[in-house]
Amino acid sequence: MINSIKNLLEQEAEAIRNIPVDDNFYKAVEIIYKHVHQKGGKLVVSGMGKAGQIAQNIATTFSSTGTPSVFLHPSDAQHGDLGILAPNDVLLLISNSGRTREIIELIELTKCLYSQIPMIVITGNPDGEIVASSQACIFTGNPKEVCPLGLTPSTSTTVMTVIGDALVVSMMKHIGFTNADYAKRHHGGYLGEKSRQQCT
Repeated sequence: MINSIKNLLEQEAEAIRNIPVDDNFYKAVEIIYKHVHQKGGKLVVSGMGKAGQIAQNIATTFSSTGTPSVFLHPSDAQHGDLGILAPNDVLLLISNSGRTREIIELIELTKCLYSQIPMIVITGNPDGEIVASSQACIFTGNPKEVCPLGLTPSTSTTVMTVIGDALVVSMMKHIGFTNADYAKRHHGGYLGEKSRQQCT
């Protein structure tokens, strides 16, 4: 079992090393910066299933580091939650297949409400249907899942998380986010206390 786990970890590490890094990362950061930090909009992140759980994590991490962001469940969007969108917002959509039905429907609904909202996509399929609507498409590299069935989102969600981290950290550097800024947004717990100590 030990060797099996070591092999699994190496496969996931290799998948991270193989994430294609191109201009789409830069494009995504610039789109978010323009619409959120210059125009006063927010980042709206969405995904279905396991990708949706990654989307929630990305949204909360952006918010705690100075970029207002919310998670929008694609199914709930069809029942009124689409109303959270405003004209200067940005959509960040996560779909490993690039053809998740609920995400496709969210795109269509968004275009009917605010056709000008830019969309960023994180996907394992650069030829997926949702890519055509995006202004920036970040490809995961479509790694093989470490799940023995090759089905359960595992390696794919790992690389999605890392891509989210790369976007968050890049934005923090872009806006010059400081310990003092962090402390204002994170009052509780160990991290809140640590950030306040570092800015005194």
